[in-house]
Amino acid sequence: MLPKSTLYVVATPIGNLRDISLRALDILAAVDVIAAEDTRTTGHLLAHHSIAGKMMALHQHNERTAAEKIIALLAAGKSVALVTDAGTPGISDPGAILVSIVREQGYRVTPIPGANAALCALSAGGIAEPHFLFYGFLPAKTGARKRALEGLKSQPYTLAFYEAPHRILECVADLVAVLGAQRQLIFARELTKLFETIHTCALGDALAWLQADANQQKGEFVLLLSGAEVQDEAGISDQSRHTLELLLENLPLKQAVKLAAEITGESRKMLYALALSLKVGNSVQ
Repeated sequence: MLPKSTLYVVATPIGNLRDISLRALDILAAVDVIAAEDTRTTGHLLAHHSIAGKMMALHQHNERTAAEKIIALLAAGKSVALVTDAGTPGISDPGAILVSIVREQGYRVTPIPGANAALCALSAGGIAEPHFLFYGFLPAKTGARKRALEGLKSQPYTLAFYEAPHRILECVADLVAVLGAQRQLIFARELTKLFETIHTCALGDALAWLQADANQQKGEFVLLLSGAEVQDEAGISDQSRHTLELLLENLPLKQAVKLAAEITGESRKMLYALALSLKVGNSVQ
């Protein structure tokens, strides 16, 4: 028997209906009420697992009013499970407002962990960098989206975005326009579903890949974008520094700086100062 007056935040599958924990199934079968983003979607999940539960709707348009009803249920000693259409509630999905209100009222909130699309994509992306920044959905309009990307441009971490199929082309176009063509992009599409696709390419090649097959523009996307190159104290990236060092091994200083500036796009003045410091350092050794 479940504890009374408890809200359970239950993660559900992002595609494959078997990707749900045994504990989540136990909770969904035992609670008094299931608050669902879409009762039809959740009804399909419950039927698949032979669970008959009483449901109510809680989505982005009614979350505060639904929260009042849930508070009344908790006050009456009932237990409630919160689920969204897919994945973990409150992560780019409804739920955070309800959880905040329930906690403010002094009732217990218990997480039931499970599927999350961003983590699923990261686990299969083969990204060696240990840090990432989860952003979720970028703004829907191009102007606001580009402004958001400008704010993320200097972040050195892998950037994780969600995107809908009807915006994927314009979103990728804006990524290229703001962040350039050289970064690595991983498309993780329709994860755990029949047409699951995980594709890695240079950001500059991403639009062509999407346009080559209209089917690859369908479904829900996780986009994993490599972070900005880390710059040294002089403001020069590790890659540009390495290029300069290689050129200095075989060329006079001025010529090495000139070529490095042309290759990397870095400031010639900054590269010249770095070259001098490298020469001095090498001569001291």
